[in-house]
Amino acid sequence: MVGIRAQLDKVELLGVVRAAFGERDLVSVERLRGGSKKGVYRLVLDDRTTSIAYVWNADENYWPDAASQEENDPFGHASGLELFEAAHAALSSVAVRVPRVVMVDRSRSVLAGEVAVLEDVRGGTLEALGEADPRRAGRVLARLGDVVRAMHGSRRDRYGRPGADRAGGTGPVEQIVLRRALGHLAEAAARVDRIAAVEHRLRDLLQKRHAAVAPRTEYGFIHGELGPDHVLVDDHDEPVLIDIEGAMFFDVEWEHAFLELRFGTRYSFLRRDDLDGDRLRFYRLALSLSLVAGPLRLLGGDFPDRPVMLEIVERNIGRTLAQLP
Repeated sequence: MVGIRAQLDKVELLGVVRAAFGERDLVSVERLRGGSKKGVYRLVLDDRTTSIAYVWNADENYWPDAASQEENDPFGHASGLELFEAAHAALSSVAVRVPRVVMVDRSRSVLAGEVAVLEDVRGGTLEALGEADPRRAGRVLARLGDVVRAMHGSRRDRYGRPGADRAGGTGPVEQIVLRRALGHLAEAAARVDRIAAVEHRLRDLLQKRHAAVAPRTEYGFIHGELGPDHVLVDDHDEPVLIDIEGAMFFDVEWEHAFLELRFGTRYSFLRRDDLDGDRLRFYRLALSLSLVAGPLRLLGGDFPDRPVMLEIVERNIGRTLAQLP
């Protein structure tokens, strides 16, 4: 049986409110769903205004300690205030809307963990808007297309996290993706019989698609996990990006493989015609495998929203198998 971790309460978060807003009272606290690496709390103040608190500590992180801790690994541990601040600054510099920062604290004296207090964007997610008001969601998506083009148009000759001077990882990005994908394939095959039955064919397909990719020396700025659940909508129908700690300079095809998957028929708002087809095909397979192995690893712990993760696993088993010739 999966245990339920304790959530921060009004008493514990009052110090955060006082640090951010002075002698104000905290009326109520709501832990928002979806976070797996940090706690996300809505704070309702005594004048009924609201803010969002991000809390990074071990109690809020449901992932097992398997990710690389190397600062210059593009797929390393994407959590913490430092990564958030670097991504926030980089996105803001290219006029990408992100929630306004009210206060940050890394001292761990206000709370047991790093904390950021942010503007509360109350328009809900683009995912929810797409179900409730497709026409309005279309307007937001058109603006999101401009946002994605602005991000991807910010380029440099080194891949890795924003603000990092060193190149990320070792070797070409496609080699890093291959090494990671082969690991995900082995993980998936150990847990899923349908993957195990075709493991050698999937390994050969990964190698074949990797071999078709030509070298590259320039990289665009990507969000890294840009789905409609990571886009909020403000009062002016502008898209606001959240969960930005994984942002990095990388192949934009990696982002587009994810955008295709998450936006489905509405990917047309974000589509580009100048992408490298060989790179995109390779990344589609690598991404599908990561979305089998990663959620299965998370489910090995006490992550509470298990049906959602199981659905992601099942969907991506199907996507993986569908790519076999």
